[in-house]
Amino acid sequence: MLQLQTIRENKESIITALKKRNIDALPMLSKVIELDEKRRSIQTELDSTLAESNKLSKEIGMLFKSGKAQEANALKEKTAGLKEASKQLGDDLSATSEALQEQLYLIPNIPHDSVPAGSSDEDNEEVFREGDIPKLAEGALPHWELAKKYDIIDFELGVKITGAGFPVYKGKGARLQRALISYFLDKNTEAGYTEMQVPLMVNEASGYGTGQLPDKEGQMYHVQADDLYLIPTAEVPVTNLHRGDMLAESDFPIKYTGYTPCFRREAGSYGAHVRGLNRLHQFDKVEIVRMEHPNNSYQALDEMVGHVKNILRELKLPYRILRLCGGDLGFTSALTYDFEVFSTAQDRWLEISSVSNFETFQANRLKLRFKDENGKSQLAHTLNGSALALPRVLAGILENYQTESGIKIPEVLVPYCGFDTID
Repeated sequence: MLQLQTIRENKESIITALKKRNIDALPMLSKVIELDEKRRSIQTELDSTLAESNKLSKEIGMLFKSGKAQEANALKEKTAGLKEASKQLGDDLSATSEALQEQLYLIPNIPHDSVPAGSSDEDNEEVFREGDIPKLAEGALPHWELAKKYDIIDFELGVKITGAGFPVYKGKGARLQRALISYFLDKNTEAGYTEMQVPLMVNEASGYGTGQLPDKEGQMYHVQADDLYLIPTAEVPVTNLHRGDMLAESDFPIKYTGYTPCFRREAGSYGAHVRGLNRLHQFDKVEIVRMEHPNNSYQALDEMVGHVKNILRELKLPYRILRLCGGDLGFTSALTYDFEVFSTAQDRWLEISSVSNFETFQANRLKLRFKDENGKSQLAHTLNGSALALPRVLAGILENYQTESGIKIPEVLVPYCGFDTID
């Protein structure tokens, strides 16, 4: 959430910046300023009314002490009117403040200067590419056919139990899934991230804190009986660990990693681009989250990008990095790098990680602050990234490592799996 003072002082520059998202921000920002001015006016009137009421109350007390009961009673009638007025003003203030907050929630984050303009993923900017795309034997299969051939993932069984987008991993498929989770967590903890095991459901305040609410309300599974939401990513509960906290500069950097199943309602249902593991309603992901001093957040972002690069190098998967354009940028992000693995059998790139800097956008919602060297309260910067999302990494391994005799396991995963081939 953008800070109100920032909007008041930088309205025109924010309008210009949000054009990268293909958004005309003028109506939203004007509404914010209008509501803020109304709130300030009501607050001033309320303060004046309360001050007058307090003044009269003191006068009434003095009049009664002086034996001037008639004058005192006359003033009491006036204070009764002031109390009624102050109650109405208080209600108006609450309603206006709530409307202002709801309007602020609708404004996306300001894109970083390096974010290119654009309207869709076709306008994203490739900034890095590494790894050789393997040449597969004739008749190479996409991962959903490999999964059936080697009986390692059963999509139909998942439909029977739950519905589309909820696969069942079997035998060596389940073992490989567990191996990837352990490997990712080990890599992250070796890099200084503290492992956290967090709840898979969050309350409304947590959803608002990281920006999933109200923007993505329809994309999360809602447990209505308890008003809780199944998490779309570990970013939500992990970042909320510090909601409402006042940190010290010495606390930075704060680095967490966590594995969770993730639940998303928006997964597609038709076409090759959503077949198999390409798009799921439930999937596993290992996340990295950082809270940083504002002066260091972009260096931290570069470190996170380098960390994911290293993992993909060890897995020996061909990948590329995209800087997302304004039209493809997430609502809460200032700058996002997407990692994509090349699916040889599908002949297309598959997104397997997003690494983002939110700057103060989430911290303002979270009320996540720190005391600077002068003792002044400042908003922290938050960042997160997938390290990694499992379904498409697994798809990439199955397709790129397939041979005529079976599927080879990346060397770095063999100690975790206990086998080197799926056959």
